[in-house]
Amino acid sequence: MGYGKWIGGIVGFMAAGPLGALAGYAIGSLLENGIDNADASQSTYDRQTYGQRNSFLFSLLVMASYIIKADGKVMHSEMEFVRQFLRVNFGEAAVAEGNQILLNLFEQRKRMDANNPSAFKNTIYECGVQIKNNLGYEERLQLLSFLAKIAQSDGNVCQSEIEALKEVALAMGLSAKEVESMLNLGGDTLEQAYKVLEIEPTATDDEVKAAYRKLALKHHPDKVATLGEDVKKAAEEKFQQINNAKERIYKARGMK
Repeated sequence: MGYGKWIGGIVGFMAAGPLGALAGYAIGSLLENGIDNADASQSTYDRQTYGQRNSFLFSLLVMASYIIKADGKVMHSEMEFVRQFLRVNFGEAAVAEGNQILLNLFEQRKRMDANNPSAFKNTIYECGVQIKNNLGYEERLQLLSFLAKIAQSDGNVCQSEIEALKEVALAMGLSAKEVESMLNLGGDTLEQAYKVLEIEPTATDDEVKAAYRKLALKHHPDKVATLGEDVKKAAEEKFQQINNAKERIYKARGMK
C-alpha cells in the first residue's frame, strides 16, 4: 500500500521543524507529493483541518516510536499490539502504513544514536515542543492518551515506559500527573479512580466534584472533533472511563 491512504495529502505543521526532519526520512515520498495529493476542491478551512489531522497522526507515531523502544528493544509482540491498536482506533488503512512509518523511525533512531546516544531523545523533546506550539491543549491530551494505551497494550507498563511517557508529556506542555491519570483509566479499584481524577483520597467531596468538572471539561470529545471521527470516538471512550472513575468514587462516598 502506498503512502497517503491514512496520512496523506496536506501535511500541516509536520512539514517543518524537527517533525519535518523525521518525516523527510519516514514518509519522504508523501512530502514530495504533498499538496498535489490533496483534493483541489477542498476549502481553505478543510485543507487546514486535514493538515492538522495528518500532523497529529504523524506526531503520534513519532512519540510512539520513542515509547515502544523505552526499554531498549522492540518485541514482535509489541509491534503486533501496536498494529492492532492502529486497526481498532483508525481502521485497516492505518495498519500497513503506520507499521512502515514506525519501522522507518526505528531505523532513523539507530542511525542518529550511532553518533550520539542522546540524539533521538533530544529530537523527541524538540518534537514535543513543536507539538505544544501547534496543537491545542485538549488535542495534546488525546495524543498522550493514545501513547498511554500503546504503553499498556502488552499488559505491562515498565518503569522505563512510564519515564518515557512523562518525558514526552512534559515536552508537550503536559504534566506527570496527567500521565498517571491516563495510565489508570479503565482501572477497577478506588485507588485508580482517584488517580484518574488527579486527586488524593483525602480530598473533600467538594474537591472531588471540582476535580471531575475540570477533567470532564478538558477531556470532552467535542474538543478534538476536528481531528476526525476516529479520534473523537477514542475520546468518547476515554470520557466514559473518566465518568466511570467518578461514579466509583461517588458510590464509595455515598455522594450523589
